[in-house]
Amino acid sequence: MSFEIRVEKRLGDVAVGIDVDVGAGLTVLFGPSGIGKTSVLNMVAGLIRPDSGRIVVAGRVLFDDDAGIDIVPERRRAGYVFQEPRLFPHRRVRANLLYGARDDGGLAAAAAMLGIGHLLDRWPRTLSGGEARRVAIGRALLSDPAFLLLDEPLSSLDRARRAEIMDAIVRVRDEAGLPILMVTHDPDEAERLATRIVRVA
Repeated sequence: MSFEIRVEKRLGDVAVGIDVDVGAGLTVLFGPSGIGKTSVLNMVAGLIRPDSGRIVVAGRVLFDDDAGIDIVPERRRAGYVFQEPRLFPHRRVRANLLYGARDDGGLAAAAAMLGIGHLLDRWPRTLSGGEARRVAIGRALLSDPAFLLLDEPLSSLDRARRAEIMDAIVRVRDEAGLPILMVTHDPDEAERLATRIVRVA
C-alpha cells in the first residue's frame, strides 16, 4: 500500500521533479505554492503525462516511460479530491456521493465515518464549505478507489471548518486502509495529518 513516484515534467518555465518511495498511510507533499505539488498529483492521476519516469501505487504500475506503460485516468482508480469540492449543483448530496459508485452499499458507512448522514437530502448550495469538502471526500471514497489524492483539502476554510475536515481526514486515514497522497503548504496540517512528510522544494 505504497507510492513509488519518480517523475520529471517541464511545465512552461517550471521543471517539476520528484523521487519518493513511501509506505502505507497518508503522505503529505509539503512546500510553498507554485512549485508543482498539484502537478505531481495530476501525474499520479493520469491527468498530466510526465516527460519521463515511473509511477507505481500499491504495487500497480500506472506509468513507466521506459516500458511504454501509461494507464488511462479512468482505469487508475484514483479517488481525487480537488481544491474545490466540485459537487454537481443539480444533484442532492446523496446523488453526489453515489456518482461513480457501483452501488449504494457503502453509503451508510462512508456517511457515518465523515459525519454527513444528516446531509443526504440537502442541495450542494445549502452546504457550508466544510460540509461540501466532506461530501467530496465521501464521493471519492465511494468510487471504489485504489488510492486517494487530496489537493489542499483545507484551503479557504475558517478555523472551525478546518478542524472539522482534519478530523474527517484522520478517520479516513485510519479506517479506509487506502494509500493517501495529500498536498499542502501549511505546516500545521502536515504535522497533524501525515504519516510522513515529503518536502518539495
